[in-house]
Amino acid sequence: MRPGMIQTLEVIRKIDTGYVLEGNILLHHNEIDNQLEPGQHIEIFLYTDKKGQTVATGKIPFISRDTYGWADVVEKMPGLGVFVDIGTTKEILVSMDDLPLFEKVWPDEKDKLFVTLGKDRKGRLLAIPAAESAFDHLWETAPGAILNKTISGRVYRTSKEGAAVITANNYRGFIHHTERKTEPRLGELVKGRVIDVKEDGSINISLRPIKKESRIEDADNILMHLEQNGGIMPFSDKSDPEDIRGTFNISKAAFKRALGKLMKEQKVEQRNGNTFLTK
Repeated sequence: MRPGMIQTLEVIRKIDTGYVLEGNILLHHNEIDNQLEPGQHIEIFLYTDKKGQTVATGKIPFISRDTYGWADVVEKMPGLGVFVDIGTTKEILVSMDDLPLFEKVWPDEKDKLFVTLGKDRKGRLLAIPAAESAFDHLWETAPGAILNKTISGRVYRTSKEGAAVITANNYRGFIHHTERKTEPRLGELVKGRVIDVKEDGSINISLRPIKKESRIEDADNILMHLEQNGGIMPFSDKSDPEDIRGTFNISKAAFKRALGKLMKEQKVEQRNGNTFLTK
């Protein structure tokens, strides 16, 4: 009688609030659509109520302790985690312990997580995000023809190094941290460009626009930074790459391309390691 399992149990007796099933499990009237009789067997899903008791519902979820599935995120609770809809009456918590360290990349409402069910140390039912191995049976080999094509994917793992995604065609994708302006959320659906198809059938994806478009966008961001800082910044085409990335989240090569564009347009000039807005 473990919470998170789908079981077939016998109805022992009726009570005012519903039914008592074998194992002394309560099935409330609100959790079943039809009348039951003692001796009848019914398929139910077991979960834990607010009092910590194991109770039943006749509304069977599409995820259990033995299966994985994509669950919609319905609520984010800072300091606690996020709640997901698994297709039954009870929304299930994904603990903050199983989410990224920084809440800014936690899933938002309408994001999706690939989860199964489990329990915490106190025996409470939780939704557990899938480990990498849970996707092993899903992967398809990406064809070389998709190179430079636009593709969408769902983020299933985030890290400082980058984000791992699974695409609609079940291709395994990776977004390196240099190929994004901001870190995508866990569970977010992102759209990018295939920049490499690897020998193992996985792909590398960039969320950045192509160089020509990116140079315009980066130049606009540099101008905005200058305008917000009195028309001067301690950066030039000789600046340290890590300092550039820390401020503008772009590579030094991209920074130099954008800076070159602005200098050609005579919007900025460099002096003594600094860049100034021209008047």
